[in-house]
Amino acid sequence: MVSLVPTNWESIPTQIDEQCRIIAAIDLGTNSLHMVVVRIEPTLPAFSIIGREKETVRLGDLDPETGCLKPEVMERAISTLRRFQEVAKTGNAETIIAVATSAVREAPNGQEFLQKIEAEIGLSVDLISGQEEARRIYLGVLSGMEFNNHPHIIIDIGGGSTELILGDSHEERALTSTKIGAVRLQRDLITTDPVSNAEFQYMQAYIRGILERAVEEVRTNIRLDEQPRLVGTSGTIETLAIVHAREKLGSVPSTLNGYKLGLKDVRELVNRLRKLNNSERAMIPGMPDKRSEVILAGAVVLQEAMTLLELESITVCERSLREGVIVDWMLTHGLIEDRLRYQGSIRQRNVLRTAKKYHVNLEYSQRVTEFAISLFDQTQRKLHNWGKEERELLWAAATLHNCGHYISHSAHHKHSYYLIRNGELLGYTETEIEIIANIARYHRKSPPKKKHENYRLLLRKQHRQIVNQLSAILRLAVALDRRQIGAITQVQCEYRPESKEFKMQIFPSRTDDDCALELWNLDYKKGVFEEEFGVKLVANLETSVVATV
Repeated sequence: MVSLVPTNWESIPTQIDEQCRIIAAIDLGTNSLHMVVVRIEPTLPAFSIIGREKETVRLGDLDPETGCLKPEVMERAISTLRRFQEVAKTGNAETIIAVATSAVREAPNGQEFLQKIEAEIGLSVDLISGQEEARRIYLGVLSGMEFNNHPHIIIDIGGGSTELILGDSHEERALTSTKIGAVRLQRDLITTDPVSNAEFQYMQAYIRGILERAVEEVRTNIRLDEQPRLVGTSGTIETLAIVHAREKLGSVPSTLNGYKLGLKDVRELVNRLRKLNNSERAMIPGMPDKRSEVILAGAVVLQEAMTLLELESITVCERSLREGVIVDWMLTHGLIEDRLRYQGSIRQRNVLRTAKKYHVNLEYSQRVTEFAISLFDQTQRKLHNWGKEERELLWAAATLHNCGHYISHSAHHKHSYYLIRNGELLGYTETEIEIIANIARYHRKSPPKKKHENYRLLLRKQHRQIVNQLSAILRLAVALDRRQIGAITQVQCEYRPESKEFKMQIFPSRTDDDCALELWNLDYKKGVFEEEFGVKLVANLETSVVATV
């Protein structure tokens, strides 16, 4: 279990222990921008929170006509992010991981906004799907709360979406994300202040209707003998807990972790809040700045979720998406091996699950993948300088490159792009999914071109270069199993920089097989590879010896 040791900014050491690493995670939410800075102790493995920052920016305050992020809101967000960067730098953070969620996901100019952030302040922000957001929330809660091998339902009420998650100590069982959030509901459904009875009842019914499918998905994954505990995260739930604690206990606990609210308490708060106008809600002791505008909508989401789940109490957890981003970083960088072990293979498991969903021939797919990875490894630091992360993207693209056959043989490479792009590959950011989909898209036919819309969605030159080079490698891998019978068992490569010649020694599975179709296809497809890497490819069939792996 990742430790929960809240500390203050003042405790940041001037001299950093060589074994400890400090990183920051930023969440660009619909309502607020949050940053957490943590000290990671790899030997445990654990992390301690050494600082938090928050700014209510309201990215979800969209242009009512276009649905776009407003220019003044984007500028406010960039200004906040610049300040966050300075704080993280002061705290000796070696890296900043930033993710964007609902508001940026849905805004037509969301990608342009992320590009603007990178251009102006050099911060790369990953756009994550609703389901991936739910997965990281689960990781964050798991890092700060002991599950004791019992199932837990987690609810995170954000500004633009609400995530309902079912998981236990070992894995997530259900990850849902619905398009209801405190800012969205306030913006779209409430025009009166205090809210009128008609608007309140409509909002209540609307929320219940949207939540029903997510609740059903969670409930179907609960076994008959299980009684899950409900855990709540996010500003809405923390605010309700603070207000309740002030009024019932006379003070707010030093930490809200483990604080409990009953469904009866939530209903009483909802009934009270609906009778007050915004100014009156803002005067409630413990009400954070600007939270009064959206607290009623968020409280109704919680009330309806608890009612549908038939759960009488909720326990607060202060860890959520930001901490989940930290845990995910630790997992992908090999800092968590023995604990949360299942998460280490989350990407691989979901790629294979997607392959199975679209009836991919895994035996063939594995051969192509092995060729692609072998070519990647043999050309690394000779023709390219890509590393472990890009190698993993190539693996995923090679595994799924043929999934478009699920729709049609004709133009199946284009179908593969759309299936991968919209397949909810957990563990990957939206940018990584876009890269995987594009690599698969260009395993045949035309090479990447700027006029292709899917290729234009790659905002950074580096991402386009990854697609250009890895798709060229994938083309050769596909050619090496043209008959899909495993005719070739191994390829040995040699690059001669003085002559720019790239030699491929090909070993057949059977010495009496001339692999004519594979060699023809290799010759047919090599042009893209040669142009991309500036080499002349020469392939020879080795007939005297069958290579052994």
